Amino acid sequence: MKRLFPLLATALLALSAQAEPLAFGLFGDTPYNRWERTHLPDLIAAMDAESLAFVVHIGDIKSGASACSDEALQDIQAVFQISRHPLVYVPGDNDWTDCHRQSNGRYDPLERLGKLRLWFFPDDFALGRRPLKLERQSRDPAFARYRENVRWEAGGALFVGLNVPGSDNNFHGTRRSGGPVPEFVERSAVNRAWLAEAFALARSKRLAGILIAMQGNPGFHAANAGNPSPGYRDLLTQLREETQAFPGQVVLVHGDPHQHRIDQPMEDPGTGETVQNFTRVETMGSPAFGWVRGTVDASNPKVFSFSPRFWKASRR
Repeated sequence: MKRLFPLLATALLALSAQAEPLAFGLFGDTPYNRWERTHLPDLIAAMDAESLAFVVHIGDIKSGASACSDEALQDIQAVFQISRHPLVYVPGDNDWTDCHRQSNGRYDPLERLGKLRLWFFPDDFALGRRPLKLERQSRDPAFARYRENVRWEAGGALFVGLNVPGSDNNFHGTRRSGGPVPEFVERSAVNRAWLAEAFALARSKRLAGILIAMQGNPGFHAANAGNPSPGYRDLLTQLREETQAFPGQVVLVHGDPHQHRIDQPMEDPGTGETVQNFTRVETMGSPAFGWVRGTVDASNPKVFSFSPRFWKASRR
């Protein structure tokens, strides 16, 4: 059995070797203030200047203390549309789950999520000026509301977007304690179905890797210590089990703590050993301003590689 996964990985790479290597951009947790909003078009222009297949914003298009107004959300959607590259956006907690706060305008979070779905996911294409066709989970009538959950194939790998925000994945909703709210229960089941389908698809097509983009930090270190957050516990268990059963490389991209890092925090609960085919990439976030350049090369055993690109300007 120990020889099976290396053999499968070798066969997978051989089948995926015909895919051309490509680059992509990752950013998120921005803009949080006036300076970042002013320079957001400049940051997008910096990505536009490079040869990228697409860019992904992993959520939080505003700070947690600013208004969730129609004008604020539509303003960022309009900026995203200027991207020369296709731009895929996944929702963050500041964008909907936390909008009930007084500083945010006391909006109904589910009503705000509905507006995000209307404005940011109006059809089956990514935002931006160059088209990228996406497969949305909403194509299945059973998941018709979940337009934000997407996937697309590129460079011999599968890319997946999930609505998994910070603030403990909306486990408590607008409450501070108690059990999970119905919204969390339903969306979590939908997310698990989308994730399982993604891994099954990648295995059936013998893809070299999977990259999953979401906003919330699921808390690997707490989970490794046996104290996972209830909002991410089941998702982390599924992700680990799917990763260990997958012969290729798996990457999770998230934001939320605003601490850029690239590491391997997933551990096998039985042995305590690092799961070697899993990598976590956390994008930089306010007050850091920049993006992460990623590459996918199915002929490389590591499949994915990443490098930070900090954007600098005079703060006048």
